Amino acid sequence: MFLIIKRLWQVNWAEQWQYRANLIMYLLYWLVSPIIYLAVWTSIAKVKGDVNGFTVNDFTTYYMVLLICDQITSNIIIHTFAYKIQDGSLSGELIRPIHPMLTNALVNNVAFKMLTIMGLVPVWFILFFLFKPDFSSVTLAGVLLSIPAMVLAFFTGFLLSAAITSLAFWTTRVYSIHEFYFALILLFSGQFVPLTLMPQVIQNITQYLPFQLLIYYPVQLILGKLSAEQITQGYVMSFVWFGISLLFFNWVWRNGVKRYSAVGA
Repeated sequence: MFLIIKRLWQVNWAEQWQYRANLIMYLLYWLVSPIIYLAVWTSIAKVKGDVNGFTVNDFTTYYMVLLICDQITSNIIIHTFAYKIQDGSLSGELIRPIHPMLTNALVNNVAFKMLTIMGLVPVWFILFFLFKPDFSSVTLAGVLLSIPAMVLAFFTGFLLSAAITSLAFWTTRVYSIHEFYFALILLFSGQFVPLTLMPQVIQNITQYLPFQLLIYYPVQLILGKLSAEQITQGYVMSFVWFGISLLFFNWVWRNGVKRYSAVGA
């Protein structure tokens, strides 16, 4: 299996370099929104002094860290796999002795992520010198705690997106469904605004949803904003939602493949 993964990595890594323009477009797509939010909220905080206790530096450090966490935990499975179900090109992958989505598609996402992170680094340092954030609250312990949290967040997010992508077995409107799912992430993950600035009812709802685990929880870990109890609760919820997302994906995939048909399949 290791040799299979190694070969898939070599192929997908080389493939990513062939689509550099596409890579830049995706990178810009991920960078634009957080940078806009950063500029808007820091401007508001400068005028008012703070926003419900959030200072200019709080917003700056929050969105600077969010840029990193978002790159690590996000995925593009909907864009790299849904069309295979729709145009029938999945047929060739189904006869291979490996899972099409949990091997090749997963490795493809990781290869893509490695390149986008390489592109993010110079942009992040430019923003650092422009906004001059104070990261004194960041500790090594917080960074180390965030690493497994982000790994869990990536796999949970990947499985949930993969499950939604697998709905292409039933409907051609899968992209619209995924856009709605992405809107939920935007609202409940703290990407649009830190969750502590959201209405209390929204904060209560997010505690039971997986979305805040994808971005907000790792960001707060890095910034050292969580108590020991909150850290433990976050990890427990991360493992619970990873298990739920795995079961959900397996159920959707198995049932989808049963009804799949394509010309020449």
